[in-house]
Amino acid sequence: MAKSLWAVNGFKQSSYLTFALSRVYCRTLHSTYRQREAVTATTPTQHRAVTSPLPLHQQPSKPPLSLLPFKTLFRSYLINSLSSTPLLLAPSLRIMTVLAHSQSPILSPDRNPILRFLLKKTFYANYCAGETRSEIQKTVCALKEIGFRGVILTYAKEIVLQKGHDLSKCEDVDDAESKADVQAWKEGNLKTIDLTQSGEFVGMKFTGAGRHAIHLLSREQPPGDSIEEATRQICDFAKARNVRLLFDAEQSVLQPGIDAWTLHFQRLYNNQVPGKAIVYGTYQAYLRSVPALVATHLAIAQKEGFTLGVKLVRGAYLNSEPRHLIWSTQEDTDNAYDGTAEALIKRRYNEVLKPSEQTSSNVPNVSLVLASHNHKSVRKAMRIRKAQTEKGEEKIDMVYGQLMGMADEVSCELALAAKQQDGGSTEVQRRSEDPQVFKYLVWGSVGECMKYLLRRAEENRDAVLRARESQSALKEELRRRILGS
Repeated sequence: MAKSLWAVNGFKQSSYLTFALSRVYCRTLHSTYRQREAVTATTPTQHRAVTSPLPLHQQPSKPPLSLLPFKTLFRSYLINSLSSTPLLLAPSLRIMTVLAHSQSPILSPDRNPILRFLLKKTFYANYCAGETRSEIQKTVCALKEIGFRGVILTYAKEIVLQKGHDLSKCEDVDDAESKADVQAWKEGNLKTIDLTQSGEFVGMKFTGAGRHAIHLLSREQPPGDSIEEATRQICDFAKARNVRLLFDAEQSVLQPGIDAWTLHFQRLYNNQVPGKAIVYGTYQAYLRSVPALVATHLAIAQKEGFTLGVKLVRGAYLNSEPRHLIWSTQEDTDNAYDGTAEALIKRRYNEVLKPSEQTSSNVPNVSLVLASHNHKSVRKAMRIRKAQTEKGEEKIDMVYGQLMGMADEVSCELALAAKQQDGGSTEVQRRSEDPQVFKYLVWGSVGECMKYLLRRAEENRDAVLRARESQSALKEELRRRILGS
């Protein structure tokens, strides 16, 4: 029945087979590399202060972090200080790991009121939107008052595979459990869309649909009837509310299936307005295969007449990925990220993003979410976009995205640049010329958000030098406010 529905819904089996075979080829190619060091292995010179500041006409007239309320600034400084101190971070990670996976009532944030209070006022408040509609609306309004265009809102329920996870446990799922999981996933995402405003984003994970979804993804099989129908209802509701959907990347063992499912729904929903996407896929630049994968997807989109939605990130599953799939150094990852971003923004292939055999010489129109905490990458993109505006060149649909509670010095610089360009511009000019910044945040109970908070802590551990840069910027802004200098 699932196979027949898949065919009726117009999924191109030949395209799926071609895509699957290309992934097998990539895996074979990667397996020939020797084990690599972690992507965060860097030389000290790679973490000097940014030496390529913005042009004078783009430099902010006041410190970017001056946009943050003092309470937010102080809390972020304390949490970043913890994240940038290995001696404190290591035991904190162990504690959070226990809290995220414990079944004990004492260690459950949703059942222990004291623990819930402590977490909600600290880590939860720094990274999460809230538990209720009123809490979420209050958080979103505060972000917009700072100067951010909107939010990328995500329901906290997710399944993160641990290293060595036995996928066979996902095979024996009865029909009742499968339908219940999909129904809960659908309702959570529909509610998330309802919590957002027109023009904003909702982040989604296919693994949230339960163990049966994980089984199908791991086998690179099409979604069954219930997942297909649920996803279509989610996409239809998002389209009606002018909300865009970002399907998140996950571990490499599941990613080929996720890519295939995401492309399927892009075919169905990204063919209305050229250059505008409703459904986006996520590409992790720390994976060696990503530039070739993006090029392949661009060729498919161009051939089949839909707009490719791209959310470009560096990557968030370093601890659970096979090292041979990942670039050997941070510099390699940065080059892959920046080169891919530049090619997409300029719509010109380059030495990083090379055209596949099936495509034309120019990059087809895309919709891009540039999700980066890297100051250098963001400033490069800003300079390209500014030059395009000054030359009157046509620009792609693009926004910037950062996680709430992280890299605020980057987000606030973008927001401040947008505010400076607001004066004297019409609404249409403003939205086409200034940086549109969206903050990514999750909603749900404290217990539901624990796995997300754990991943944020692990990400800070893997990028401790970046956390120190954020801490330094926050500390300087605190000093400026307290001393009045």
